[in-house]
Amino acid sequence: MKLCRMFASYFEKAMTYAKSTIFETQLQEVAKFAKVLSHPARLAILQHLAKCCTCKSGDIADELPLSRTTVSQHLQELKNLGLVKYEVKGVTVCYEVDTKVLLAYKQMMDTFFDIGLHELTCGCKK
Repeated sequence: MKLCRMFASYFEKAMTYAKSTIFETQLQEVAKFAKVLSHPARLAILQHLAKCCTCKSGDIADELPLSRTTVSQHLQELKNLGLVKYEVKGVTVCYEVDTKVLLAYKQMMDTFFDIGLHELTCGCKK
């Protein structure tokens, strides 16, 4: 019983402290963005929305080899990050890429890679 309480106490402490918080905010944002984009289905959904401008989730499921449930789950991840916005029209939900958010993330990634490229070309690495 004492061992169980010790384990629970350790587990509680471990769960309240996330290692990602020790990194600067910009790196945390880059990581969140990369994690959301790391699934090819989400990339395909973004590409489809970029071509169509606005689209219903059922139309996305019809266009891509994904079920409606799967499309909804991936759209939720994209919405959570702010990459996709939506509008409810009666019983239909229309989705579109939030270009302002996408451009902000693009700028963030450009900055991230510019810093990395500078490190590679500054003569520090041989």
